[in-house]
Amino acid sequence: MPRTYLCIDLKTFYASVECVARGLDPFTTNLVVADPARTEKTICLAVSPAMKALGVRNRCRVFEIPKGIDYIMAKPRMRHYMEVSAQIYGIYLRYVSPEDIHAYSIDECFIDATPYLRLYGLDARSFAQRLMDAVRGETGIFATAGIGENLFLAKVALDIAAKRQDDGIGELDREAFLKTVRYHRPITDIWGIGPGIARRLEKYGVADLAGVAALDPDLLYREFGVNAEYLIDHAHGIEPCTIADIHAYVPETSSSVNGQVLGCPYTKDEARIVLKEMVDGAVLDLVAKHRVCGRVSLYVGYDHGGAAVGGLVTGEHGTRPANPRSGPHASASRKLGGRTASLRRLRAVFEALYDEIVDPERMVKRMHVGLDDLLPEELATVDLFTDVAAEEKEHRLQRAVLAVKGRFGGNALIKGMSLTEKATARERNEQVGGHHA
Repeated sequence: MPRTYLCIDLKTFYASVECVARGLDPFTTNLVVADPARTEKTICLAVSPAMKALGVRNRCRVFEIPKGIDYIMAKPRMRHYMEVSAQIYGIYLRYVSPEDIHAYSIDECFIDATPYLRLYGLDARSFAQRLMDAVRGETGIFATAGIGENLFLAKVALDIAAKRQDDGIGELDREAFLKTVRYHRPITDIWGIGPGIARRLEKYGVADLAGVAALDPDLLYREFGVNAEYLIDHAHGIEPCTIADIHAYVPETSSSVNGQVLGCPYTKDEARIVLKEMVDGAVLDLVAKHRVCGRVSLYVGYDHGGAAVGGLVTGEHGTRPANPRSGPHASASRKLGGRTASLRRLRAVFEALYDEIVDPERMVKRMHVGLDDLLPEELATVDLFTDVAAEEKEHRLQRAVLAVKGRFGGNALIKGMSLTEKATARERNEQVGGHHA
């Protein structure tokens, strides 16, 4: 049967939360969410709609804000934003079942509205407005919405059509999509198409979805592999995946990636301390989730003296700096001889990889540690050379550390290296997602 989906976005969420907390209107208040304790190079996590109206782009750096603009700088409070997001999710649950909601991010969700339109005697636009009004009335946060007959059209209606509507609600059916959005440029405004995909399409003279639809499908499959399928479907306004499919999906394997940008350039030896801390944290997370890994990956980004790398990228969330990982870096991955959660074994592999790929003459500015091919701990590899007793002892120690940290906080139990000048673990233990909690 035909379905109706909503995609609801909380407008400039972090900035709006900070404005509401101060009793201010985000549409008339100049506010940016950024840490005043950091340098002017720090990125603004959000800017209020009033700032956007003055031409300040989202995710800009503080020094890029024009000098003539007076504004409030609000220190990020990630835990508070999560609490407000949970409160708003609770508002949605008063109207729809959790089986019909997919939380796409902290400030965006999809809702299958199909069974509720008849229940409430509303059309899709009125139902979206009711949800938006409930959020605005109880939290002060303004929302926008997209409506479509599948998840893709609902998302594109939000990202592109809603901006042109006074009530902040965009609607798209396939007929309207084929007449309008199919020719929209830049193509990076389209959900799921980033700068990398856009560059690869540009090689074939393609700058919009109409161009994708005109290309030979075999060419797309040669260029993008199985990912060509969703490009072809989306070029025709098709998306077969449903919220029920998303909820039912269970990946065969998974991975965990932990990354950070260092406060200043580090030498190779200084950054080694951070690497050890990150591996310690990653392994504790592995033990907490009862997983073992079969492959590791390491990315180290070098300092480039503050110069912009790759310029700016325009996409569905506005113009922002290009991915810093496109700058000078070293990276590698290594398949392990078996599956393990042993800190001793994993740290040895990471340190060997680090010494192998990192240039000692360059300064390190960012680092990402990945544990890949994760499986349940029951599938850990044991062979004739495995010291089972030693690994069980280490595992019990890791669980004891987790218990202490869980009860008394992340800094209740730390290693001596985390007390050194260049260590970052203590500060990061007090953060959420790399920002102040």
